[in-house]
Amino acid sequence: MVNIDWDEYKEYKQYSVRNDNFEILLDFLKSYYNLLHPTDMFETLKEDDIAQMMLAKREINDAEDLESFLRKY
Repeated sequence: MVNIDWDEYKEYKQYSVRNDNFEILLDFLKSYYNLLHPTDMFETLKEDDIAQMMLAKREINDAEDLESFLRKY
């Protein structure tokens, strides 16, 4: 389990072509932490307060919901 480094995320965000902060966060997790499996990503996200708000906003309650979201974006 990793803790999200929000300072590194902010740096990463400056160079992203995406507009949605959650999508940028998912790309960041893939790139910076090499998290590629939805279960690993979800476990990391649910342990962080800010990421929990992002998940709740999109009604993502489990790894399967996250996997569905990943397929759409």
